[in-house]
Amino acid sequence: MGTVSWRQLLADAGHRLGGPGSPSSAPVVDARRIVEEASGWDGAELHRRLDEPATERGVAHFDRMVVRRLAGEPLQYVLGRWGFRTLDLALDLRALIPRPETEQVVTEALRELDRMGAGSARVVDLGTGSGAIALSVAAEREGTEVWATDVSPDALALARANLAGLGRRRATRVRLVEGDWFAALPSSLAGTVDLVVANPPYVAACEPLPAEVADWEPTGALVAGPTGLEAIAAIVAEAPGWLAPDAAAVVEIGATQAAAATDLARTAGFSDVEVRPDLAGRPRALVARR
Repeated sequence: MGTVSWRQLLADAGHRLGGPGSPSSAPVVDARRIVEEASGWDGAELHRRLDEPATERGVAHFDRMVVRRLAGEPLQYVLGRWGFRTLDLALDLRALIPRPETEQVVTEALRELDRMGAGSARVVDLGTGSGAIALSVAAEREGTEVWATDVSPDALALARANLAGLGRRRATRVRLVEGDWFAALPSSLAGTVDLVVANPPYVAACEPLPAEVADWEPTGALVAGPTGLEAIAAIVAEAPGWLAPDAAAVVEIGATQAAAATDLARTAGFSDVEVRPDLAGRPRALVARR
């Protein structure tokens, strides 16, 4: 009597997203994620219930998401959430979409904390955006006190929403502060920080970006300036004044920036500097120890 099953909606989404002019490079994957979000089921649970009739509200939600995806909006924004390491983060246009490369940067940051062997540590995440790095550190290392800064009040509002989902015990160890890089921090923290970590903008102004990135994600979180090194330079230049002895800075960089970022860190006074690769083998994380 006019009902449609989730299986039919899944097929419809795959057909529409796989058609000519669609921005989707993986229509089957996108279709499944959209149906999961619309139905409230995922994985094996969705598979078991695909032949059940979709609800009226579910169909409406499904249609809106397919239309948004066909318009080129990234799937992460369409769904309104995305997984990052152990977290399920709320996402929207206020902040950059966290990527697998940044998950590897968090791995390198945690390795530095483990190297220090401190039972407790003070960590600063500069330009936190959605809060992905800061909240991952707080979730995965129980002894940390994390300060997360961002110049954008809108991004901080999103990070605050994600912080609420971290759980009260962990959330009390995270402070969100508004301001430009280190300027957001109280001066009393100078010389006491064990780890500075950041995924700053590192794209040059003349560098082309895919439309799905350039048209939707916040430009300020992507483009650093004429060379792409401006934000990296600002962070590594000021970091030594905030770090405790034997502390470290871990900064995400572009795949072609290893040599320049290393020189910047050494010029700033870091003597132990290396660049570690992401899972694809590309230079990704600048690790500089004081």
